[in-house]
Amino acid sequence: MALITISGYPSSGKTTRANQIFNFLQIKLQNPEYQGPNLKVVLLSDDSLDIPRAAYDDSKLEKAARGALFTAIQRLIARDTLLIVDSLNYIKGFRYQVYCAAREMKLRVCTVYVVATPDLCREWNSKRGDGHDYDPDTIDNLIMRYEEPSSMVRWDSPLLTVMWEDADIPGPQIWEAVTLGSIKPPNSGTLSAAKAPTDALHVLEQITASMVSAILAERSASQLETLVSLTLPGSIKLQLTLPSRHITLSELQRFKRQFITVHKKAITLGTTEKGAVDWEENNIAHKFATYLEDHLRA
Repeated sequence: MALITISGYPSSGKTTRANQIFNFLQIKLQNPEYQGPNLKVVLLSDDSLDIPRAAYDDSKLEKAARGALFTAIQRLIARDTLLIVDSLNYIKGFRYQVYCAAREMKLRVCTVYVVATPDLCREWNSKRGDGHDYDPDTIDNLIMRYEEPSSMVRWDSPLLTVMWEDADIPGPQIWEAVTLGSIKPPNSGTLSAAKAPTDALHVLEQITASMVSAILAERSASQLETLVSLTLPGSIKLQLTLPSRHITLSELQRFKRQFITVHKKAITLGTTEKGAVDWEENNIAHKFATYLEDHLRA
């Protein structure tokens, strides 16, 4: 249904805001006046994944932590879920990656930017008594590297900002974003290619061979009629227009081999037509008929 990305400096109060959002959404969904789909709210965080703050002390450990977080996001995003991601999310490339994952699932998105001054973050970090504090050098490094969200880029929009002195979150705006916001279509660059079935080459060979035989038989019986009706195994019926001249078996076989060669690439690598290849027998027959009409006319 929706993905809410929390972003902000380390120790800026992101978890507090994430819990406020979680509670607000729960109350909205349990309200008797709510008549929408049956949804659940899930809060995902570094803590829920047992990612220690020390993971951000080392670039390799941090990369592994981000990988674990992204894997969890992919596992939890769903059409019946309002997923809140409470983590640093300080790299715009990672936010874009999360945004693309949400688009693939056709989910609404929302970014909540939790703002606190660097000095406040350092102060709050030093006073933490829960064992989740950052090393002083690490927090300085993370603040320096932080890439601020922007409402001008699509992966951070809509962007809602919560200042450190705000007592509460902008609940109504978040609710509107996750229930009424626009759903962006999947990015074509992130879509996986549709793979052909395992018997696609066999079906391709069988259908085209049957058509070659049927065309020769019909042409022999119809005395060079241009409009030919074919009936193939599997109750496949189609018509194609042929030139009013003699057509040889070798000519048809050549075009059959060319047609199969073109489609072999789609079989081995996935579709080369962005999802347009349909491997159903009837559609293969009609595509080969069109191919023959175009090439025999030449």
